Amino acid sequence: MYDVGTRKQALALVSQGLSLNSVSRQTGVSRAAIRSWRTRLEPLSPRSEPCPRCSETPRDPDDPPAYAYLLGLYLGDGCISPAPRGVYFLRVACSDAWPGLIDACAEAMRSARPDNKVFRVPRQGCQNVTCHSKHWPCLFPQHGPGKKHEREIALEPWQQRIVEAHPWDFVKGLIHSDGCRITNWTTRIIGGERKRYEYPRYFFTNKSDDIRALFTDTLDRLGVEWTHCTRAGKPYNISVARRASVALMDAHVGPKY
Repeated sequence: MYDVGTRKQALALVSQGLSLNSVSRQTGVSRAAIRSWRTRLEPLSPRSEPCPRCSETPRDPDDPPAYAYLLGLYLGDGCISPAPRGVYFLRVACSDAWPGLIDACAEAMRSARPDNKVFRVPRQGCQNVTCHSKHWPCLFPQHGPGKKHEREIALEPWQQRIVEAHPWDFVKGLIHSDGCRITNWTTRIIGGERKRYEYPRYFFTNKSDDIRALFTDTLDRLGVEWTHCTRAGKPYNISVARRASVALMDAHVGPKY
């Protein structure tokens, strides 16, 4: 027999994405026991806070700016996957190059489901920031079978209301997931001499027409000018290069960190 602490430790490692073999080696618990614990129905912890969207009177998430940011991250590099016992995992892939982004993503997940643990699962060159909850499909109704760019993506009225109230948080989430701030350069003839000229610009790249439209519609409301940049003849890239618009983006989004 194993004590409750050992059981919780083993299941926490499994929830981080580790294999049964790996967890068994780390904890000394047999794979059969771990597999049995995963399939049992009784909860290991007190019931978490009710989902704001599942209550008798559905309400918005408690931290709308954090939700708008997390929505942007999810639409870019996030996915929701089913797990045993009706639980779902929300995963957002974050590059190791941006530790501040990883922290911000974890904090936004924690705001959405404060009673659920947030894990950081290392992968080559990135970390999957992960949190389990039965209510991720309630909070992100865009979840569905197949790739996001192969199905319709539309915001629910309550999500649209949050995005309109906190547009910069939404834009920041999208840029942090599928965007970047870079420095472009070109050359100009000045006084008969060719000189190098550098200027910053933002890019957002996503295969989904719907997700790109959510991004550009929000930029329009914010007064940010943008253009399409085609890739292989397809308008996957959105560019923000006008000086005043880049200044707006710098003031509210800025480079990844």
